Amino acid sequence: MKGHVVIIGSGLGGLSSGIILAKNGYKVTILEQESQVGGCLQCFKRDGVKFETGMHFIGSASKGQTLQRLLHYLEAEVPLSPLNPEGYEVIALNGRRYSFANGRQRFIDGLCRFFPDQRPNLNRLCDTIESLAKASNLHSLTRPDTESAISTEYQLRSLNDVIDELITDIELRKVVVGNLPLYGAVKDKTPFSTYAFVMDFYNQSAYRIIGGSERLTDALLRTLRKYGGEVLPCHKVVEVVCNDQRVTGVRCDNGIFFEADTVISDIHPARLIDIVHSPLLRPAYRHRIQKIPNTIGGFSVYLHFKPKSVPYMNYNFYSYNTDTPWNCEQYTDDDWPRGYLYMHLCDHEDQQYANSGVILSYMHMRDVEKWKGTKVGQRGADYERFKKLHAHRLLSCAEKDFPGLTDQLQTFYTSTPLTYYDYTGTQDGSMYGIMKDINLGPAARVHHRTKIPNLLLTGQNVNSHGILGVLVGTLVTCGELIDSETLFDQIVHG
Repeated sequence: MKGHVVIIGSGLGGLSSGIILAKNGYKVTILEQESQVGGCLQCFKRDGVKFETGMHFIGSASKGQTLQRLLHYLEAEVPLSPLNPEGYEVIALNGRRYSFANGRQRFIDGLCRFFPDQRPNLNRLCDTIESLAKASNLHSLTRPDTESAISTEYQLRSLNDVIDELITDIELRKVVVGNLPLYGAVKDKTPFSTYAFVMDFYNQSAYRIIGGSERLTDALLRTLRKYGGEVLPCHKVVEVVCNDQRVTGVRCDNGIFFEADTVISDIHPARLIDIVHSPLLRPAYRHRIQKIPNTIGGFSVYLHFKPKSVPYMNYNFYSYNTDTPWNCEQYTDDDWPRGYLYMHLCDHEDQQYANSGVILSYMHMRDVEKWKGTKVGQRGADYERFKKLHAHRLLSCAEKDFPGLTDQLQTFYTSTPLTYYDYTGTQDGSMYGIMKDINLGPAARVHHRTKIPNLLLTGQNVNSHGILGVLVGTLVTCGELIDSETLFDQIVHG
């Protein structure tokens, strides 16, 4: 064995890091505070019907594409159901419905039906997206011939600034960012690079995991155990123990101490520094981590449909109550929700009718702050009234786009940012972790290394959220223990 690596948290970052290190000769122990592993990959059941917590669909999963190659390396084969290639995303805006199709030409052709004079501009947009994606060898799994400054440029420019430069039609500018709830984009803050990676990822191909994202958790666990790694649920790490130079191990709430040569954290950095008492993490670093803003949280209504009442919808639907997808996070009590995202879960291949779905809209943690510290199921009547009121508001919005939807419901369930905070451990109930903000520069980024040489970070806060963003971050983190060239060759050449 090359050494013992203890990983805090069993989300995608923790599981994938564990697999890579176990495959390369390390002893791996993953400690999970909850009884269920998987983080945002978790599913849950109510009355025998399954619902997804966080990861509802994936991209670039066709043979030879980036995610497919990464999952193949992780030996995590999962059954997939393709979303509609002619419109895997549907954007409802200002009385029209626009579709995002897979593939560059179909994507452009589909939008040109509404904006025929914008073909040159859409080509420029696609050129820019593709150039940026190819500039990252980890996102494309290729070796760039030359170093390009394009990545840096578009990490420093806002999404809306670049879109306004490339697209001249005002309505089309709004349409091409119509799926911005996928990454919690904020006007004048979110870098164009975030948008480019998301669009490149899903425009290649888009799928749902048959049976829900927990199938991916199961597949990753099988691979981890195959190589000798272990996951211990119900082991909450309460202290990362250090001497005057390095981490020596971690202590759990049950008193058990795990000695470690390296510790990798898959929990939010702000939560990590709370359990690291060493002066090796300086006050300035701690202060910066605590002050980094997080992306917004969400309010979800989980829909349990009556049997054979709702045809399965093999696309994602975004709808807006204002004339733009921007600024939905700036809602008031009177105009919430300004928009929503509606999706179905795929239970089996060739599904004809949906059993369950989810409607999701932005919600700030401050809206439920007064119930923070209470236990799940014991938050009181006021909290239940709050959830019921917001559920009916959201259902009323969906009813306008899908008449009769509420009559097709057997029942529904809800979650708030507080629910997400409790079950997945995300700071402030954030959907996508730390916010990328061009105005904060490096201060808004968290490096995978810390000042403690054998304490590393992984997960959505290190690189980017989403399955590809997390896996790319995993490769960067594991590159500290495994030669990066070796790791790259293992993935590319098997």
